Amino acid sequence: MSQENVETVERVIAALNERDIDRYLSCCTDDIQLQTPWAEVEGVYEGQDAIRRFFTDLEISPDFHIRVERLEPIGTDRVLAFLRVTASGRSSGIPAASNTPTANV
Repeated sequence: MSQENVETVERVIAALNERDIDRYLSCCTDDIQLQTPWAEVEGVYEGQDAIRRFFTDLEISPDFHIRVERLEPIGTDRVLAFLRVTASGRSSGIPAASNTPTANV
């Protein structure tokens, strides 16, 4: 199962980078929860309708992109993802993240 989870994470990130909502959601369960760095302001995205809203919210940074550095299975049901994020504001062009390292479970 752990290799399957790694492959699912790879598909999810590719779908996110390509802004393919349907492909992203095909990798998710109905009770998906997505907690982003701005969750303190926006809250956690819960459920498929909220994920659609997340993709709309991403449009504030049209060049938002995640690059995978490394994916490591943790047990049988989790993946630790070491990533780099690049993004800038749509209107300002000001970098919000420039190859910024992050890790997610």
